[in-house]
Amino acid sequence: MYEEYYGFSEKPFSLTPDPKYLFKSSSHANAFELLQYAVRRREGFVVITGDIGTGKTTLCRALLEQLDKKTFSALVLNPFLSEEDLLRLILTEFGVVSRDEIKRGALNGVTKAELIETLNEFLLSLQRLGAQALLIIDEAQNLPLPVIEQIRILSNLETEKEKLLQIVLVGQPNLKEALRRPQLRQLDQRISIRYDLNPLSKEETGAYIQHRLSVAGGGSAVAFSPRALSRLYRYTRGIPRLINLVSDRALLAAYSAHTNRVKANHVDYSARTLEVPYYKPGARAWLRNRIAAFAAGVTSAGVLGAGVAAMWHYWEYAVLLVQMVAHRQ
Repeated sequence: MYEEYYGFSEKPFSLTPDPKYLFKSSSHANAFELLQYAVRRREGFVVITGDIGTGKTTLCRALLEQLDKKTFSALVLNPFLSEEDLLRLILTEFGVVSRDEIKRGALNGVTKAELIETLNEFLLSLQRLGAQALLIIDEAQNLPLPVIEQIRILSNLETEKEKLLQIVLVGQPNLKEALRRPQLRQLDQRISIRYDLNPLSKEETGAYIQHRLSVAGGGSAVAFSPRALSRLYRYTRGIPRLINLVSDRALLAAYSAHTNRVKANHVDYSARTLEVPYYKPGARAWLRNRIAAFAAGVTSAGVLGAGVAAMWHYWEYAVLLVQMVAHRQ
């Protein structure tokens, strides 16, 4: 609807995890670099966690697009599998068996031990060719305990010099607690890289919006006002999936008003229709933000003498207020 009006080639705020829309915020860029490093160095186990909608799946797909031809990959999106089904899916993703063969029952009756041996033979063949294998499991916080144990066993597939299978577990924050369970201590000790993916900052939210508008081909045809971006951040708190939801509806509201500028009232309308609550920071967070802004102002102004003394008293007062609020909370 609004795509043609603004000259977009596609929807800029689709919820599908399209890797070309990956916005490398400071947190996302760090996570991406760590994943690339882990694959190059064959680091064994990697765990990436992040809240719902922070872009974990998009990050994974972007990583897969950057792999060289000597890296074979398997992406598991459905964690609700039995141990045997997981092994069959991994073999299918690696291309050892085709989906048609699976449908015809090619692996029916094959034991778990035989499936693991087939996978091991495939991985050894890659090693002889100088290639490697990467397994990514998304939504890993939902993996049943026996399946997680099976994944640990897969990590034992190795030669005298290196691991044959690089494994990346991606999930919500409760994945960290799940891995700390006593039954999974052996697996937890093998994790070489852990990273928490953070939401976008207020400044990154504005850059994220512009990035998606530009990738969709309409970066110059429509813009979000500063107030609209500020409101958008308050509603979404920098979570990309929420930003996409609210921004898409806000663009539709702007289109209905025949304007090429998305305003604060369009964002408010969008959030109301989607029932997205408005986030108001508490007193403690507000004071911290004010102190940070004050400190930046003092530094940039280069204030001297009596001015500095007066500002320092203000600073001490603000710190005291923060401590009082913290104590009451």
